[in-house]
Amino acid sequence: MRLRNIPGARETVANSPFVVQEPSTVRGRWKDVFGNENPIFIEVGMGKGKFLTEQALKNPDKNFVGIERYTSVLLRALQKREALEQEPANLLYLCIDAKELPQTFGPGEVAGIYLNFSDPWPKDRHAKRRLPSREFLARYRQILQPGGRVEFKTDNEALFSFALEECREAGWELLLCTHDLHHEPELVKDNVMTEYEEKFSSMGNPIHKLIMRPAG
Repeated sequence: MRLRNIPGARETVANSPFVVQEPSTVRGRWKDVFGNENPIFIEVGMGKGKFLTEQALKNPDKNFVGIERYTSVLLRALQKREALEQEPANLLYLCIDAKELPQTFGPGEVAGIYLNFSDPWPKDRHAKRRLPSREFLARYRQILQPGGRVEFKTDNEALFSFALEECREAGWELLLCTHDLHHEPELVKDNVMTEYEEKFSSMGNPIHKLIMRPAG
């Protein structure tokens, strides 16, 4: 269950120097925000930020933007960041709905997108809300640079099957697909786990992963 309504969360997020408050005003100028020409990677629905924080610390030659719509969840990510001995200078956050991505990043401004253990929205009428849906793939296509990729991990088999079908229907190219990531020695070698991934894998749940990119 997502955290909600933590007292003071909205104010803390609104005043944090690590949260870009009006992202539409920097659309197309994110390299100015980071102050360098390094490629930009985003995580949509970053939760408490473990995955993206580790990515940022491991890859100082890349920039990262964590996107989370709930202030109470983003607050937890900010608190975890403050507790670090080494602060990642290449990591910023947004508190927005993922539907706003094309208004937040310019064409070709993003090198890669991470979707980790996204909300499955199990009811059919909510299919368009699923982050690997073709509606969202169309948004990702608008902001990805040529060759840019989407990496998706989940323990939800139904959502993974849905993502594979949406990839095909949207005309994307499937670069990698595994239904048991943690038993693929070459793939798991550089794998960075999320909080959910640690929890579900410890329960014995297989972790599914795919990598896809817009064709053409």
